[in-house]
Amino acid sequence: MCGQPQVTQPEIDRFEDRFVDALNGGALCLMTSIGHRTGLFDAIADMPPATCADIAKKAGLNERYVREWLGAMVTGGFVAHDGEQKIYWLPQEHAECLTRAATPNNLAVFAQYIPLLGSVEDDIVECFHNGGGVPYEKFDRFHDVMAEDSGQSVLPALEEHILPLVPGLMDRLKDGIRVLDAGCGRGRALNLMAGMFPNSQFVGLDLSEEAVAFATEEAKQQGHKNVEFVSRDLSDFADAAKDEQFDLVTTFDAIHDQADPASLLRGINRSLKSDGVFLAQDINGSTHHHNNVDHPIGTLLYTISCMHCMTVSLAQDGAGLGAMWGREKATEMFAEAGFGSVEAHELGHDIQNVYYVCRQ
Repeated sequence: MCGQPQVTQPEIDRFEDRFVDALNGGALCLMTSIGHRTGLFDAIADMPPATCADIAKKAGLNERYVREWLGAMVTGGFVAHDGEQKIYWLPQEHAECLTRAATPNNLAVFAQYIPLLGSVEDDIVECFHNGGGVPYEKFDRFHDVMAEDSGQSVLPALEEHILPLVPGLMDRLKDGIRVLDAGCGRGRALNLMAGMFPNSQFVGLDLSEEAVAFATEEAKQQGHKNVEFVSRDLSDFADAAKDEQFDLVTTFDAIHDQADPASLLRGINRSLKSDGVFLAQDINGSTHHHNNVDHPIGTLLYTISCMHCMTVSLAQDGAGLGAMWGREKATEMFAEAGFGSVEAHELGHDIQNVYYVCRQ
């Protein structure tokens, strides 16, 4: 291009190497997702060094497919291999990041986003040309993956780290208060709190009937009598919410997906008692691209945003905030919704999320 300095061959070579690494990384994510879903990582971690046939037998899988998967894992540096003895093993330091036993540090869970998002690529390309969005029902397994994601980031930290961000909240929950979780998904966080605090009453709202049915069944299995899940569109929550109904409202990675997030926030503010608290977990980042250049998973988060969070909102003729709406925009919208106090907290173990404590 006119005005740009002449590029050198070493610069071209460096970018070429980077792109090849990206291709290999994308392929590894696909195969890591398969390794997680099939239980292959768990099987290998529980075995001494073993042949492909033994691994396939332990996992209850087809040997030919396991053999090809092992090829990807060996060349990708995830699984160790002795070519002479034809045996494979999962190094312990890798098992600490790739197995269900490693939860909440099982990174393999997050690899599932790559094939999940890839399944709607044609629809997203169509949106690039014609606008609009891709609705929730196009995303197979979305609630499965989100429930696992929540199980990694939110659930293990809820009692020890997240709820204590609000001074005195744990005691109030033990004594008994009314709690709403807006955009509850499969209700894992709410069911956990319902079990922890039997004196409190919990309500979960979500657009997805499938997610609400799952949450309701899980509550039944766990014997919770103090929780209710309801399927409803939250787009009109500003008008539908009842005044001063709840002591605590929570949202976990839910605000930016909404068709009308401003309405939901106004409704949350309206539904809170005067001394109530809104506790919102959302994606940690800036509203501005240049401030996210050094974000450790910025590229992943923008990709998830473009191919899910933003598009499901636009499919409802919504605002399309996207996951990377950022702290600046979030703080602005909280204030516009009527929250006079907004605190942003980060947790040491969680590079993905920020936790907002909002009061009227």
